[in-house]
Amino acid sequence: MERIGNFCTEEYDAFMGGTRSTVIGRPRGFDTDEALERAMQVFWRQGYEGASLIDLTRAMGITKTSMYAAFGNKEQLFRKALQRYVEGPGNYLDSALAEPTARAAAEAILRGAASTSTLPEGFGGCLTVQGALPSCDDSRIVHDVLVQWRNASGALVEERFRRAVDEGDLPGDADATRLSRYITTIAFGLTVQAVNGLDHAELDEIVDQTMLFWRP
Repeated sequence: MERIGNFCTEEYDAFMGGTRSTVIGRPRGFDTDEALERAMQVFWRQGYEGASLIDLTRAMGITKTSMYAAFGNKEQLFRKALQRYVEGPGNYLDSALAEPTARAAAEAILRGAASTSTLPEGFGGCLTVQGALPSCDDSRIVHDVLVQWRNASGALVEERFRRAVDEGDLPGDADATRLSRYITTIAFGLTVQAVNGLDHAELDEIVDQTMLFWRP
C-alpha cells in the first residue's frame, strides 16, 4: 500500500480532511510550490497562532484571495505546509527506521532531529513540535493534527523496536513501547533545546551522551 509520510494513502486522505483532487482552471500567476515553501517557513518560525494571514501572504507574495483559491483557509494551508515539511526538511524518520539495527535506528532518529532543528536557514526547532503548542479554541484542530502526527511517528518507532526484539537484535525482555517513548522524548527535547539556542554541535553532544546508555 502506498504511503505518504507516516500514513498510508487512506489515512492521509482522512488526515487532510478529504480525498485528494486535481483542480482545473485558469493558470495561476504565481509558483504555488514556491509560495507553499515560503508559507512553511513562516509557520516554522512563528507557529500556527503566531503566523497571521498578513505574514503568510506577504511572505508568499500573493493576495489573500489567491491564497484561498490555491490553498484553502489558514488551517488547510498549514496542513499542506506540514506535509511539505515532513516530506522535506523533516524527512529523516523513514531512513532512520531502515537502519540495520535498533541502536543505529535510534541514533539516526536523534541525529536527524538535531540536524533538522538547526538547519542553516536558522529556523530553530521543529514544525511538528512547536507548530501549535499554544492552543486557543481557534487553533485546537491544528494542535490535534500535530499530536496525531507525532503519535503516528512514535508508533512507527515502536514497531521498529518490536521487530528488533522479534529478530533478536534487542533482548527478549526489552519493552518496545517504553524504548520508543524514550527516544522520541529525547528527539523532541532536542528541538526545544534548539529553540533555546543550542547549535548543532551542542545537540550532537546530547546525542552522544544519550547513546552511552545504549548497550552496543
